[in-house]
This record gives sequence, C-alpha cells and structure tokens, in this order.
Amino acid sequence: MVVTCTACSTPNRLPAARMNQRAKCASCKAQLLPASHPIAIGSAAELDELVKNAPLPVVVDFWAAWCGPCRMVAPELEKLSAERAGKVVVAKLDTDALPDVAGRFAIRSIPTLIAFRGGRESKRISGAMSAREIAQELAI
Repeated sequence: MVVTCTACSTPNRLPAARMNQRAKCASCKAQLLPASHPIAIGSAAELDELVKNAPLPVVVDFWAAWCGPCRMVAPELEKLSAERAGKVVVAKLDTDALPDVAGRFAIRSIPTLIAFRGGRESKRISGAMSAREIAQELAI
C-alpha cells in the first residue's frame, strides 16, 4: 500500500497488515496510521492487498470526479475516517482511473460504498448519505 502523507505529500509504502498499528511518515515524521483520512487506491493490486490483509474492516468508496453525489459524500467520508481512525480503514477508488476494478465488483452506480471484513464483501450501499448513515448502513 502507498499512503501519502497529508503534511508533506510524501508517498510512504506500508503493508496493509499494519493498518491497525501506528506509523509515521519517513520524511517529516507526521502520523500516517491509524489513517484519519481516506486512502486513495492506485491499482487493483493495492485494493486486493488492502482487502485481504487489513486487520480492520475496510470501506471502499467507488467514485468519479464528475459525479455530483460523489463530491457530496466525500466530506462525509473524511468525517467517518477521522471519527473511526484505528477502527475502520476508509479507501477511495476512482472508477474512471480503474474501470477494470469497478467492473470486477459490478459497480453500476456511483457513489457505491462496499464494506469488506476478513477479505470478503460484507455489505454494499449506493448513494450520497451522511457519515452517521454510512456507519449505520455498513454496521461499522
């Protein structure tokens, strides 16, 4: 996994299995983990590693830049990620950048949020909603 530091924008490589531990940026020493903001997924391999190896539940937001409801749910995912840091990993996957991954998960509408537990999909929801509603619907 590549986690970009919010303080200095340095990409840091971290194993997904460490998502429940503490980690600092190699450059500026700012806190990277537990993640208090959504993590951008850059490849199918990154998503697979995160879903299979993360010891925490993973919520993946399938979105696109042109999607109005996706832009509405983005701050709610930021809030959810901050509130549940160390308990849930929130990730964002751009369906325009990775259409093959979106197809593999049969994404028909965006935003679609999928919760994964133990490497398997546990629940899926679509549409813009508040952080509280997302947490309730996905049982996280």
